Amino acid sequence: MTGPTLVLVLAVGVLVATGVTLLLERSLTRILLGVILLGNGVNLLILLGGRSGAAPLVGTAPTDDMSDALPQAMVLTAVVITFGLTAFLLAVAYRSWYTSGDDEVQDDLEDRQTVRLAERNEVATADLGGDGPDGDPEQVDPEPARRRLRRSEES
Repeated sequence: MTGPTLVLVLAVGVLVATGVTLLLERSLTRILLGVILLGNGVNLLILLGGRSGAAPLVGTAPTDDMSDALPQAMVLTAVVITFGLTAFLLAVAYRSWYTSGDDEVQDDLEDRQTVRLAERNEVATADLGGDGPDGDPEQVDPEPARRRLRRSEES
């Protein structure tokens, strides 16, 4: 029994890495391509893990020499699921392009609020975490951080 060749292992790595990179993009077309590449990479990985051997048909070979049919069944199921997800993402991308002329995913209100809160926390921790006027961390003046927070809340 031979193991997977280096070329197949590298192909799995490239497919999965490229798929994950594309999934992190804002364009629905790139997200769709990322799902397809990731699905194909994982399917290839599952098939590489199976044992090679004779066809798993009763009576054609001894049972010890037969290959395991479970990885093939799992990959077939994964192909069907990936196809359904691809069809759904294609419909979403087309609808987005049809309504707005672009397939970019926009930030929603919660995303913007999260970014603003994170910026406030960074300012507050930067001002409160520094040393005091005499170099003593206990003598920190929290007033500059409060003023910045009040100004950012007013705007």
